[in-house]
Amino acid sequence: MVDGRQASSRRGSASRRKKRTKASLRTRAGNMLRALPGNRYGSACVVLVLVLFVASVKLIYVQAFQAEALSARAERQRATVIEIPAQRGAILDRNGTELAFSVKTYTLQVNLRQMRKTWAEVAGRTKNEQTYADRVDEIAEYMAAMLPGKTTKQELLKRFHKDAPFTFLVDNVEPSVAEQITSRYPEIAAEERALREYPGGELASNVVGYANWRMDDPDVSKHNLHGLIGLESARDNDLAGKPGRRLVDTGEGDNVVIPGTERDIQPAVPGSDLELTLDSDLQYDLQRRLRDYVEQSRAKGGSAVIMDARTGEVYALANDKTFDPDNLSAATEEELNNRAVTTPFEPGSVNKVVTAAAAIEYGITTPKSVHQVPGQIQVADRVVRDAWPHPTQGFTTTGIFAKSSNVGTLMLARQVGEERWLEIARRFGLGKRTGIGLPGESPGRVPPRSQWSGSTFGNLPIGQGLSVTVVQMAGMYQAIANGGVRVEPRIVRATIRPDGTRVPEPPPGKVRVVSKRTADTVLRMLRATTQKGEGQNTGTAPQAALAGYQISGKTGTGQQVDPATGAYSQSKYNITFAGIVPADEPRFVVGIMLDAPDTTLPQGASAAPLFHDIASYLTQRYQIPLSEREAPVVPLVVD
Repeated sequence: MVDGRQASSRRGSASRRKKRTKASLRTRAGNMLRALPGNRYGSACVVLVLVLFVASVKLIYVQAFQAEALSARAERQRATVIEIPAQRGAILDRNGTELAFSVKTYTLQVNLRQMRKTWAEVAGRTKNEQTYADRVDEIAEYMAAMLPGKTTKQELLKRFHKDAPFTFLVDNVEPSVAEQITSRYPEIAAEERALREYPGGELASNVVGYANWRMDDPDVSKHNLHGLIGLESARDNDLAGKPGRRLVDTGEGDNVVIPGTERDIQPAVPGSDLELTLDSDLQYDLQRRLRDYVEQSRAKGGSAVIMDARTGEVYALANDKTFDPDNLSAATEEELNNRAVTTPFEPGSVNKVVTAAAAIEYGITTPKSVHQVPGQIQVADRVVRDAWPHPTQGFTTTGIFAKSSNVGTLMLARQVGEERWLEIARRFGLGKRTGIGLPGESPGRVPPRSQWSGSTFGNLPIGQGLSVTVVQMAGMYQAIANGGVRVEPRIVRATIRPDGTRVPEPPPGKVRVVSKRTADTVLRMLRATTQKGEGQNTGTAPQAALAGYQISGKTGTGQQVDPATGAYSQSKYNITFAGIVPADEPRFVVGIMLDAPDTTLPQGASAAPLFHDIASYLTQRYQIPLSEREAPVVPLVVD
């Protein structure tokens, strides 16, 4: 008992000593803190340093040992900004008829890796006996039924079972159909696209051009349609609009959009519409007539243009060879080429209008003046002949051009002089691009004055040794029809902004070529080209005459250069015609070129009959009033 009490007494004494020791320490610590108030701040600093040290250690640990795992986790949860396609503007004719427009479509796609993983998890969790193969068979059958003509069940199954993490399934799906498919099967995702429609097919395709997706150019939007040829390319900035932006989550390592994660950041801005000067009905008629005439004349090709005599607006521009935008892969390079503006040719006698205008402008002659014209003329080391043999005869100035005398034209050109002739030619726009606004336009060619030889001036006044496009050729006659003022041709009238604001194109440039008096005189002279008179007083193109209307015009036969010899061919020609309807109140100018027709055929020897048919349609479509009086039959050859 004594020992027990002693032990208990010792334990109690020890406990009392510990309490006294703790109390003493607290008292001394309190005294120290009260004695040194700055130690509280120091303690806080120590704690902060310890926290920063621990954080640094943790950061080093994360970067050194967990970086790869965290990076992979972030990759799986990555958000990506993608573009929202902008609605591409339409291309309209002058009456509002759509020549090109875009419709919203969707491309259906699937993340195969995610679909397989998700379906396996669902099947395991729900004890679903349907396998992945059963699921894709069901989806493929449904999609094929919803998209007849676009895909088949077999094609879809091949895509679903391909060894890849992702695949596109079907392009150009209508929005309503895409919505039904993706709502029924969440595995299928839909990406917004656009489809360019060309309702007229080949109608004006050389002018309108073609637009499609461009995945090869890093400088353009990969989610917008972009113009590749024609006005679609030349006016792409107006038509394309500005893509918007959308934030999406993408799948692990494959950048495939996870369905349902899309959220818009910035809406897309639609492109502007283009309003053209073309009349689609007139364009259709011109294309059809030109193609038929080229076939009948067995020509290699042909081009034609119809232009407003006052404004220079192009109502129709055609080549015999065109392409179908819906089957672009089948188009040849020749069909894609807009030859009416890209391919110059030697025009022949239609170019004599330069000499006619210069001779009247400079007072060299008058329409009724008579010139003794021989059958041939020496020019340096060359002899130039008329197209038909004749002795020296008296030709009126009007007769020289109405009967297309090479010799008479060169006689007048000599009196005009080389420098003055060249100046008038330049004012007519020869050797310069017209500014029509179509890509690939050629300026044609007039040889520089420094390169002229002694015989050059024996070629140029009769339309050889220089080249023009069919639009340039028509532009020369537009100047004559417009009182001597050449107006730059144009094919775009205005842009129409998304808010409906119509913005006209800048006014075209104008050049005073000759005085109004000169232009009106030449206009009257060229009526004789289509006249049918007694004896030798018939012009070169009575087939171009149109009952009830005065018609002015000029034929042309330009020798082509034989590539084998480098000399002018004696069998291949450019057959041309430029005409004005009606001559007393000019409304339209028509230019035609046939490439190497069979000149032994009636259709191959002249383009005048084609002009007649075009002019006949023009007068009917636009209800052009009949001329008040018939053009007088005037003397051409004076015995």
